[in-house]
Amino acid sequence: MELQSTTAPPLSPPPEAIVVTKLDLTQNHQEMGLESTTAQPLPPPPDDEDSLFRSASLANPKPSPRTSPKKVAFMFLTTAALPFAPLWELYFNQTSKNLFNIYVHADPTYQYEPPFSGVFAHRVIPSKPTRRYTPTLTSAARRLLARALLDDPSNAMFALLSPSCVPLHSFKFTYKTVISSKKSFIEILQNEGGAFGRWAARGEDAMLPEVKLEEFRIGSQFWVLTRKHASLVVRDRRLWAKFKLPCLVWSTCYPEENYFPTLLSMRDPRRCVPATLTHVDWRGRFDGHPRTYEASEVGPNLILSLRKDRPRYGDDRTNGSDSSVSKRRDPFLFARKFSFDSIEPLMSIANDVLFKD
Repeated sequence: MELQSTTAPPLSPPPEAIVVTKLDLTQNHQEMGLESTTAQPLPPPPDDEDSLFRSASLANPKPSPRTSPKKVAFMFLTTAALPFAPLWELYFNQTSKNLFNIYVHADPTYQYEPPFSGVFAHRVIPSKPTRRYTPTLTSAARRLLARALLDDPSNAMFALLSPSCVPLHSFKFTYKTVISSKKSFIEILQNEGGAFGRWAARGEDAMLPEVKLEEFRIGSQFWVLTRKHASLVVRDRRLWAKFKLPCLVWSTCYPEENYFPTLLSMRDPRRCVPATLTHVDWRGRFDGHPRTYEASEVGPNLILSLRKDRPRYGDDRTNGSDSSVSKRRDPFLFARKFSFDSIEPLMSIANDVLFKD
């Protein structure tokens, strides 16, 4: 499949196309004994991005299934050829196609070899270049939400995932956990170290008056949003006008970790569980990258230990008087980061560990 690309100019002169290939370990789905289900192509997008967000803003903020149950929208934001595609293929083939949709934002300055196939075939949305330390990762997530809202009124929950994410439970367990929730799962942290530097990264007063320092929040880039909150994001113009400004200090510029928690904390905190369901290990890390699990570490003990961890919840005040936050113990549904050559040990424990609840 050829990646669809918009005609908007890139943020900077594009590099020569980079060919991103899967490791030989992944092989193709058929060689690994997986029966692949090819998804239906996405409908044509609106002609331009303004039209896309105007149309998405008009989408029903409530799930409105017609002939199918509520669905989970799995949204992959990637610059790689989804190295864990065989594992996700096995995950999605556990269940009926009418319980989920898949959307992929793939940076068009990369080439993807082999192309997306199986459940990922025809699921790449019109994408734009993404760069760290810029608003482009946030733009990509907003673009995924807009397309998912317009694509299917049955999409009730929206999960953002990276190419280094893997599932920690079966699809059935994940579906039941998120669909039964009336709240979004998004990490919302206040009074974090470095908050001022992030808030002032665009200039000391650039965020004012829309976002005061005491309103600024930090959280994981990866979340699960309700349809109501997905609609709130695509309708937002006021805060996005601030967060999309280019940073003057790139080393403290992480809008993808600030925009979403700040917006939802300001607009609808009581309908948020202030925690992420994607496990990540930041202990002892100071380079802006979490721990990466190597292939030699992957086994039943690692997966079980990740499941046992309790998410970090935002301050109870995030949810106003909702003291129930301190009593929650929501399960981690996904985990990152795994090295790309972890696919072989992960596949070997998929049925007996990962998908056994």
